[in-house]
Amino acid sequence: MSTAFHALHHADRPLLLPNAWDFASAAVLAAAGFAAIGTTSLGVAVAHGLPDAAGMARAETLALARRLVRLPCPVTVDIEAGFSADPGEVGDLVAELADLGIAGINLEDGRGDRLADPATQTALIREVKSRAPAVFLNARADTYWLGLDASVPATLDRARRYVDAGADGIFVPGLAREEDIAAVTAAVPVPVNVLHLPALGLDRLGELGVRRVSTGSLLFRAALHATVTTAVAIREGEPLPAGIPSYAEVDALSR
Repeated sequence: MSTAFHALHHADRPLLLPNAWDFASAAVLAAAGFAAIGTTSLGVAVAHGLPDAAGMARAETLALARRLVRLPCPVTVDIEAGFSADPGEVGDLVAELADLGIAGINLEDGRGDRLADPATQTALIREVKSRAPAVFLNARADTYWLGLDASVPATLDRARRYVDAGADGIFVPGLAREEDIAAVTAAVPVPVNVLHLPALGLDRLGELGVRRVSTGSLLFRAALHATVTTAVAIREGEPLPAGIPSYAEVDALSR
């Protein structure tokens, strides 16, 4: 699966990676024909009553990964900042994910409301790659996401360090201006990942050099909206939304 997942980043069109939060959401996306499935750390954490990006959802993330490897497509897992400040422990986690058959991970350099020291993050990436060399390591630079050093030069400085340490891809959530996207993709020698941008479709992002587009927490948030919308419709005696799958269709996802 890892080799196939790597190859998906070099197709004619950017890889659209939908992000799931449990087995059912991942299975229904795989059944819809998506080439690979990612997870959303917000969805996994909040679905278990935990805050995102707080390093508290390690067990839940690992348990989900064990289920998702049943899917017929590559899976990449968002592990926040690694759920530990100890590079060895993060390496242990990624090695375990690799043994399960997980094809990739996201590893962010945000630490709450601050950015990790780039030298510390570089050492972490190097340790993870030494423990699980086949796993596609998507190194996330949170300069734009956190609004800290939100500039192309600062982002490129981190990206180049992470690539030198072994990162297979660079993820810059919050990067949205066409000129900034083009500048980053032109200077980074590995596939660049951005979040879905409503104003820019896949084809335009591909023209700008983007190789992977993630939905992030969007699908999870949309599912919460659909849940409330449906419940309110029942309460108010309004028609239900069209296209709701049947009990049998959903139950079949786990068979």
